[in-house]
Amino acid sequence: MDHHFVGIPELTGVPRVAVVIDVMRAFTVAAWAFSRGVEKIVLASTESEALALKESHSGWLALKDGAPAAGFDAVNSPGLLRSCEFTGRTLVQKTTAGTVGALAVANAPMVLCASFVVAGPTARFLQNRDSGPVTFVVTGEEGRADEDLACAEYIGRSMAGGDVEAAPYLHRARTSRAAADLTAGLRSGYHPDDVDLCLEIDRFPFAMVARQEESLMVLRPVAVP
Repeated sequence: MDHHFVGIPELTGVPRVAVVIDVMRAFTVAAWAFSRGVEKIVLASTESEALALKESHSGWLALKDGAPAAGFDAVNSPGLLRSCEFTGRTLVQKTTAGTVGALAVANAPMVLCASFVVAGPTARFLQNRDSGPVTFVVTGEEGRADEDLACAEYIGRSMAGGDVEAAPYLHRARTSRAAADLTAGLRSGYHPDDVDLCLEIDRFPFAMVARQEESLMVLRPVAVP
């Protein structure tokens, strides 16, 4: 299956299949949120939109990256999220890179959001669909984030079938600028376990598919055998 890699600024036209990668931390956090019982995640374009959606829908929660802020129920940290209980809830997510990338390809016929924790199921989902050329949207650092590119390349190799050794790709992610910044505490809303949690290969048995539902871009988990 053909595939190529682009940053958000390089997107032109509407891809047939888009896989949006944000390892540290949006789509690791999304996977953890589903594991903690979230039913669906609504991707917001701005923090004000996230709060407005929360206010207009009873029981919805809102999550942002950075430091905790009034009106938001959680921050973009898998380490901080893993102890939460969200059964049956809807979560509105707004981050700097991941949600921006997903919304940039909202008109694509198929959109998946991914990170290392759902890499294997994402590759198998794409294999089973045989949906044509795949555009990997590398969201960090305008397409240059090595943790996102490594994850995209790993999924791309895995789509071809056969065993792919994850260790070299995980090493690239662990030695990336984003991992160094997190480890040094340079990003707010951080837990010391965040880097390790972002690098747990295939932690969860589902892919994450985003679709337009009415006027919203909604992310849901899809179990993959």
